[in-house]
Amino acid sequence: MRSSIHAMTRRSWIQFVVLSALWGASYLFIKVALEDVSPAMVVFARTALASLVLLPFAVHSRALDALRGRLGTVAILALLQVAAPFLLISVGEQELSSSLTGILVATAPIFTFLLAIRLEREARAQGPAVFGVPLGIAGVALLLGIDAGGGSAALVGGLMVVLASLGYALGAFYLRRKLSDAPPIGVVAGAMGASALMMAPLAAATFPSEVPGLDTIGSLFVLGVGGTGIAFLLFYTLIAEVGPTRSSLVAYVAPGFSVIYGVLLLDESFSAATLAGLVLILGGSWLAAEGRLPWQPKRAVAVTAPRTPEAVR
Repeated sequence: MRSSIHAMTRRSWIQFVVLSALWGASYLFIKVALEDVSPAMVVFARTALASLVLLPFAVHSRALDALRGRLGTVAILALLQVAAPFLLISVGEQELSSSLTGILVATAPIFTFLLAIRLEREARAQGPAVFGVPLGIAGVALLLGIDAGGGSAALVGGLMVVLASLGYALGAFYLRRKLSDAPPIGVVAGAMGASALMMAPLAAATFPSEVPGLDTIGSLFVLGVGGTGIAFLLFYTLIAEVGPTRSSLVAYVAPGFSVIYGVLLLDESFSAATLAGLVLILGGSWLAAEGRLPWQPKRAVAVTAPRTPEAVR
């Protein structure tokens, strides 16, 4: 990363909006693909295509050199932060709308805050951050209790998506402790490749008996190449240009895109409960991650959440 971080330029803003739009669209493409293929097939195609995009950049920059002798570590990271969360989201979205899934994934910063208190011995919750957790929990309860519909199946699906957010948070701490010295592009490329290998047996076991429709094939391609591969390249480019703090704000914009896509393209409903849940979860996540109100200047806080791209996907 560059030693000096610049303010948001026009180019940075374009990258920010495109990145938010790509990550917000992931749940739309997952929903479409699930009509013809299994959740395991969705995850395999997504990670395999993403690795094809990322690996050439990682090889060219020699970013994979730092992973030699650490394949086990990369595999654990891939399981925690890619394979398991992606699979949980895909399984859960069989029972949920794409917009609701995108909102629930935004709970990751809340889990990061809670894990920081448990895993970082010096961390102490203080200030507005402590109110983020109950706000986020209230948002999840509102969405799953009122807005999800579909009875127990939708409830289980929603809990799977929330559990995926926990995986993102756990992976963030594991990454910081075990692979913080490795180039990020190499870590992500390795994790995507390892995840594809993990999911290959499940994907083969659930291979569709008929050729998927063009909409499914197109959705998988865009999800893997655009929503995962290109999106990660954009994310790291943005971090290098404007820093991780500004880049992490994508986490609060992407759910808005997922709602827009779901309502406009999939005719999903958007109720008052959806809006209230969105506000509560995003507000709670902001407070937990930043420890301040949006209009307050940034200051040092006791709990520092590790920032990773998976936490905003």
